Amino acid sequence: MMTYSLTIDGKAVDTQETFDVINPATGDVVAACPQGSVADMDNAVAAARRSFPAWAATPASERQEALGKIADLIEANQQELAALITAEQGKPQAGPGAPFEVGGCIAWTRVTQGLSTGPEVLIDSDEERVELIREPVGVVASITPWNWPLMIAVWHIMPALRAGCTVVMKPSPYTPLSTLKLVQLINEAGILPAGVLNVVTGDAEVGDRISSHPDIDKIAFTGSIATGRRIMERAGSTLKRLTLELGGNDAGIVLPGTDMSGRMEDLFWGSFINAGQTCSCLKRLYVHDEDYDAVCEGLAEFVGGIKVGNGAEPDTLIGPLSNKMQFDKIVELVEDARAKGARILTGGETPNGKGYIYPLTIIADATEDMRVVAEEQFGPILPVIRYTNLGDAIAQANALEVGLGASAWGNDPEEAAKVARKLVAGTRWVNRHGVLNPTVPMGGVKQSGIGVEFGEEGLREYTTVQILSMAK
Repeated sequence: MMTYSLTIDGKAVDTQETFDVINPATGDVVAACPQGSVADMDNAVAAARRSFPAWAATPASERQEALGKIADLIEANQQELAALITAEQGKPQAGPGAPFEVGGCIAWTRVTQGLSTGPEVLIDSDEERVELIREPVGVVASITPWNWPLMIAVWHIMPALRAGCTVVMKPSPYTPLSTLKLVQLINEAGILPAGVLNVVTGDAEVGDRISSHPDIDKIAFTGSIATGRRIMERAGSTLKRLTLELGGNDAGIVLPGTDMSGRMEDLFWGSFINAGQTCSCLKRLYVHDEDYDAVCEGLAEFVGGIKVGNGAEPDTLIGPLSNKMQFDKIVELVEDARAKGARILTGGETPNGKGYIYPLTIIADATEDMRVVAEEQFGPILPVIRYTNLGDAIAQANALEVGLGASAWGNDPEEAAKVARKLVAGTRWVNRHGVLNPTVPMGGVKQSGIGVEFGEEGLREYTTVQILSMAK
């Protein structure tokens, strides 16, 4: 069994205690992971604080060069990193699985490498010159979830490094291995000065230390609304900057009369990529009464041709749920819908055996009072809700406290776009769902988060605005 270490101030740090990382497809132990402590977190933050002035003063061109070397390093180790993601998180080696995630890490790193937040001249007259200058915010803490463990780590790390910040990472205890390995590789390669990038695993006590730590200037967090609220409350004592990407429960609306027969694959991947364990997956589908049966039948037929199983098997396209907590929740949601009169068109049966593999499940006759509609399920199930009035469907789609993504589907993209504009969400898609791009900002509205990621807008989140005002 492989062993792993924390990385603090450029050095590998072992811990007295460890915890098991479980392969969610088999239930087997993958590795013993170091159990970091509050003291380890304090040491990592101190290292990041010491290294910050020199890294912030490093020319932007050299920081860009460092990101290019990191992208090359990820590419050179992509097979090992993808294997770790499959082992700890369950993503398949085929389709949009673990190699796809590592490929996304490379792409996001290279795009971030090329971004710039140069000075802006606001006034330049005979009397004065005023410039807006963006300075790195300082020490950034990254707290990442278990669904896209390495990709989201990269979403946090790379803009922070590019802006001139130093970083302390805390990966999810369910999926720490790929992040530990990436930080180890970067430090061993000597791409960054010691202390610029650190990683500490740990429990809730370590996480709480991050949100109240006086020497952390910003937190980037991706995860649940409840945890995001807790971080925001605790961070208030030191007025930390925050980027919070929280829950979604995205809605999609199929306009009346829409022919969906040629769009089932797009609808499927928009709903079920990573076994539905993606914040921006489509999780509620509203279909007009006249088209309802055809869409439900088409979805059930398409889903029936997709293999679900162990991600290590070459023909698997959808892997397991990532942990027992999520598996149990999915079982509860399906049983709640069944008890309230829903029809389970495909799937919906809890499998026996080890691991957390759950079948792809289409739920017809879903209603607003079912938990699977009202709550973000984050799994391989899709409730389909019948509507007769388009305005009512829009109102229902907007009724929840979340607003990460939404989509409208129609024969005429312009007509669908009119509906999409009425949906309250950070991203509104037309005839697709969950499509992300490293140049396009992403963020939520309402309870789905604060701030944005990606592109120059995302890079600015890691800076402070400082004005230089000169009299001539």
